[in-house]
Amino acid sequence: MSRWSDRDDVVKGADYDERWKRLAAAGESVHGEADLVCALLQDHEGSAAPVVLDAGCGTGRVAIELAARGIETVGVDLDEPMLAEARRKAPGQTWVSGDLLDVDAGDGFDLVVLAGNVMIFVTPGTEAAVVQNMAGHLRPGGLLVAGFQTGGSRLSADGYDAHCRAAGLTAVARWSTWDREPFDGGDYTVSVHRMS
Repeated sequence: MSRWSDRDDVVKGADYDERWKRLAAAGESVHGEADLVCALLQDHEGSAAPVVLDAGCGTGRVAIELAARGIETVGVDLDEPMLAEARRKAPGQTWVSGDLLDVDAGDGFDLVVLAGNVMIFVTPGTEAAVVQNMAGHLRPGGLLVAGFQTGGSRLSADGYDAHCRAAGLTAVARWSTWDREPFDGGDYTVSVHRMS
């Protein structure tokens, strides 16, 4: 059971999207993850028509925005109410139900993005296996991008890097925000690793 599934203190499904709607209505940017993914796809050698895997896609906020920008995106999540909302909002996109630990959403992705603290919500003790499985979805030269809170008993940036190295990935960049603010050792990291 994942940490996300175990939580009853979080809003799920259609109600989850209300937060993002409020932020957007207040003029806040709610697409930092999609902005960074697009920039990375432009900056790094990749396919002419890149394909992205939004791993832990929830209600599809990032995947739907990427598709709106012309990037083929597949979403995967194990939370059925969240995935049902993604399917309702974008029935023409590909949505896969499964656990990141062992899901097979295909291979040859140019980029796999784990936004929304996905890495701290996976089943305790499976972080290395999740990274390994996500790396297996990448084409050679593909990028794994993850943003999550660190500190306390959570997965550390160094621990995440070790999992990535074990999966055959090389560190490319690390920031403290999706807007590429320099990483200062704080409690949030956005990390980019490349498949060899």
